[in-house]
Order: sequence, then C-alpha cells, then structure tokens
Amino acid sequence: MSMKIRLFLAATALATLAASSPMRAQEATPPTDPNPPQTTGPVTGKTTITTDDQGRKQVSSSVTFSTKDKKKKADKTDRIQQSKDTRADEKKRAKLNPLIGKDSQLPDKQLYDKALKQLNTGHYDVARLDLQTLLNTYPDSQYQMRAKLAVADAWYKEGGSAALTQAEQEYKDFITFFPNVPEAAEAQLRVGDIYFKQMDVPDRDYSKGVHAEEEYRTMLKQYPDAPPALITEAKQKLREVQEVMATRESELGAFYASHANWAASIARYQTVIDTYPLYSHMDDALIGVGDAYEAEARTIRSQPVCTATLHTGCLPEGARAKLLEEYDGKAAEDYRKVVLDHAAAPHVEDAKERLAAMNLPIPVPTPEQIAASDALEGSRAQYTMSKRLALFFLHRPDTVTAAQIGEPPLDDPTPTTAPAVIKSLQQNYIAAFNPNAVASHPAPTAPTSTDTAEPAAPVAPPASNAPLSLSDVPAAGQGAVDTSSHSVTEVEPASTGAGVGSGGAKLGVEVLTPGASAPPSDLPAATGAQDPNYGLKTVAPKDATALPPVEKPAEAPDQVNSVAGTAQPAAQTKDADGKTPKDALDKTDESSSKKKPKKGLDKLNPF
Repeated sequence: MSMKIRLFLAATALATLAASSPMRAQEATPPTDPNPPQTTGPVTGKTTITTDDQGRKQVSSSVTFSTKDKKKKADKTDRIQQSKDTRADEKKRAKLNPLIGKDSQLPDKQLYDKALKQLNTGHYDVARLDLQTLLNTYPDSQYQMRAKLAVADAWYKEGGSAALTQAEQEYKDFITFFPNVPEAAEAQLRVGDIYFKQMDVPDRDYSKGVHAEEEYRTMLKQYPDAPPALITEAKQKLREVQEVMATRESELGAFYASHANWAASIARYQTVIDTYPLYSHMDDALIGVGDAYEAEARTIRSQPVCTATLHTGCLPEGARAKLLEEYDGKAAEDYRKVVLDHAAAPHVEDAKERLAAMNLPIPVPTPEQIAASDALEGSRAQYTMSKRLALFFLHRPDTVTAAQIGEPPLDDPTPTTAPAVIKSLQQNYIAAFNPNAVASHPAPTAPTSTDTAEPAAPVAPPASNAPLSLSDVPAAGQGAVDTSSHSVTEVEPASTGAGVGSGGAKLGVEVLTPGASAPPSDLPAATGAQDPNYGLKTVAPKDATALPPVEKPAEAPDQVNSVAGTAQPAAQTKDADGKTPKDALDKTDESSSKKKPKKGLDKLNPF
C-alpha cells in the first residue's frame, strides 16, 4: 500500500509541476500594452533564467526604453521664414500698439486693446465707443494720447464727407493738446490726406487741392524732424497735388491761347513755370509762352510801316524794330529753356524746330543738364490699363506722371496776372515810341464834393489885350487879386448842359473885364471876418418860396347806376323809435323749408 501511495503522490507532483511551468513563463513575459509609448530612441531588453531550491526554473526579463534623443538641426530650406509683407504688418501693429503684452490686466489697457481690435476689423462705431469710454473713465491713463489719436483714425478710415470732416477736427484737436509728441506730425499729415481724398479733376472745383497743398506744406515746415517715412510720404503727396494744380493752370492757358487772348495765356503759363517746377508738361508750358510772344510779334509784323504818304494806321520803323526785338527775344528765351533744362522731355524737338524757323542757333545742353532731365523724367510712372480704368471710372485726378524726386516748393511766388501782362505790353509800346517817356504816372487827385469846381492854373498869364480871360485862384502867401481894374461876372451854365454844372449849379468861373471896377464883396474871405461855417456850404433848399395852401378836395358826386342810368336811391331812414323798417316779404316766393327747394333731378339726390 505504501508503494502505491508514493507513486500516486509522485504522479500528482509531476502533473502540478507541468501545469505551473507555462503559467510562470506567462508571468515572466511582460504584458503587451495596447498603446505602446512612441519612442524615437533605442530599445534594450534582458532575460534571466534561474533555478530555485526545488529545482524549478524561473524566467525573468526586463525591457528598457530610451526616450532621450538629440534634436537634429533643421535644414535651412525646412525652416519657416516670414515674408516681407508679414514682417511689415507686424511692425505696423507694433507701431500702433507699442505697449502690446504689457499691463494686459489693467482695465484701461483692456479697453484700448478691445478698441484697436474693433478698429482693425472695421467696426468703427464700436471702437469709438470703447475709446470714448476710456477717455471719460480714465482721465489719467497712459493711453489717453493714443486713444484720442485712435478716435480720429476711426473717423478717417470710415470715410465719407461727414466722417472726414469729423476726422479733421479730431486730428486738429490732437495737435492742439499734444503739439510736441511725434504723433503730431502724423496727425498733420492725415489732415492733408483728408483733402487729398476729396480732390476733384483739374477742370472742376480746386478748393480741396488748395487746402491739401497748404496742409502738406504746414507739415513739412512745422515738423522737419518727423520720421523719414512721414517726410517722404508728405513730399510725394505734395508733388501729386501740385501736379493737379499745374494741370489746371496749364489747361486754362491753352484755352486762352485758343481764343487768341495772349495776355491771359501768358499769365497762366508763366504762373505754372514759376510755381510748379516739377510739372510733367513743363515743356508744353514754356512752348506756350513762346508761342504767345510770337503771336504778338506777328501782330506787329502785320502792321504797315509809316512812310511819307502814310501817316495813320502804321508804325514807325524804329518802334516796330524795337517791339519785334522784344517779343522775339522773349519767345527765343523760352524755347532755349526747353532745349537746355528739359532735354529728355517729349516736346524738345518742337522747341528746336521753332528756333530753327527763327534762324537762331540751337543750344547744346551740358551732360549735367541731360542727366538731371533724364532722372526727373525717369522717375515718373507710366500708364497701365488698370490706372487708365481707375481714372476713367472713379473720376480721380491724374497723378500718374507726377515726379518721384525733387524738392517741391513750400512757398508760392507772386502769381502773374493778365492785367500785369497787359500793362507790360503797354509799357513796351510806350518805350518803343518814346524812349524818354517817364514810366511812372502821377496818381489822379480825388474830386471834391463841393458844387463849384476850382479852375485850373494857367500855364502863362493872359495877355492884356484879350477881351476875356480866366483868373487862377491865388495861392497861399500871394496877394489878393486886384479888383480895382477888373470886373467880376458869374457865368451861369446852360440849362441843357450835362455834367457837374448842369441842373442850375454855378460853374464858379469868373470872367474878368480889364479896366472895369468890381463891386465890393461881402464874403468872409473878402472882408477878413471869420466864416461861421468854415468854408462849408450852408445846407438849405435852393427854392425858399412858401408852398401854396392846401386846397380842400371837391365833394364826390352821387353814385350813378351805369345800367339803369339813374341815381342810386338814398339809404333807408330810421323810424322815430330808432328801428329800421324791413321790406314786406312775399310768401309766395318763399319756401316753407329753411333750405332752398330742390328742382328737377336734384330731388333724387339725398345729400
């Protein structure tokens, strides 16, 4: 029995050992993770098999994952590089908000950041509301200045005539409150941009262009130390505005030239030459002035020369030669300016042809003049299809050919006017006919308001044998006129005469008769007594005759009936008791109703 028990126990032990070996191997094998860690480094493992005291084998294994790995240096081609526009946009945002990321928890900073976000997204009214809240709630905030400038920017970006007017006022208020900050130059520049946006084509209202030119000049004069970008922008805008203004003046000069009004044409073209030296069609303006003077010269050539038999409607030979020399010289001078100063201009050949037609030498420009003209003409932009379409549909002023280089003038010279040109032409005629003529003429004296006019002083005293003569008024310090040998006679003006003496007023002319005695005068000047009126005429009516008495108008006749031809009956008289009797009524003609009885079809109308 014992033998059987031992065998049974041995078999049971072997079966148990066989069953436990796979389980231990399974326990020794590490469990598989459904989401293994993502590793980029190497993986190392170690397996160990040992035997215990009972002779059983034990398997143990370990796995090591290395997650540390050195970063590989990215290639230059794989790096992300910002574009030029992105960098410029970031700089612009940093300029608008240099305090970005600083004090972001402050309430005024939060309001300011929120307003800028609304401003950049086009919600201008919301942005202005937030900025106004900031200005009113936090008067000591460090964002006060930038908030006030942002309010003006919101109006400016919104556009429209009303919004631009409000933006101009806000910018000027900003300049008033903060005149010394760098942003004041930008505010002044935006004021000029407001008028620049509203400019019309040259043949329409030019007041906006005049205001834009003034504002840009003010910015360049008052803020010479502004950032270079603002200075460059202001100068370019000023060149474009002056291009439009010069185009207007040049077109007016061409209009007057087409109507042969040469004085007005010269005035307009000369204003362009003196005021806008960077004008893109300066060669046309110079040629226009020269052509106007040549037209005046042709007028002189068309007049005949005075001869022994021809004395009227002609010019003397000397005067004619001087006038031709004057006008031809001015025309040739303008043509030479085109050839020398504008050698790269498109119409320089026209100026050369005119000089050749006048039998004058054609000047040769220097290399410096050629280089300056090439640089000026090369800086001008060229027309493209998009620019032409924009000018056609949007009705904008043409500033495509405006110069990109050169200093625009900041002050206007004295403009040339047509009356000044006409006066100059007249002086040329006077100098040609009489070289010794005095250029200056005395100004005429203003006429007095008295009824009598003072006689002019004669050149020489009248001869003694003359029957009648005029006496001049004695000057101060001279003796009185000898009245013992002259008679004084007052001359009355003719009743039909015109002028000052007409209407019964005396002329104040004394006709003196030699040898006759004059009656003594009782005037204060003759007697030496003081004049109570100090020489003033007494105010009184000329005719002091009393008016006739007022006559009583005649009584109006009784009214007559024009139809019957009989007089109208008298009014009804009252009874003794004061009551007016009424006429007897004929009840046959009256209706029983208060209303007028209806007749015919009107009886069917209930109304």
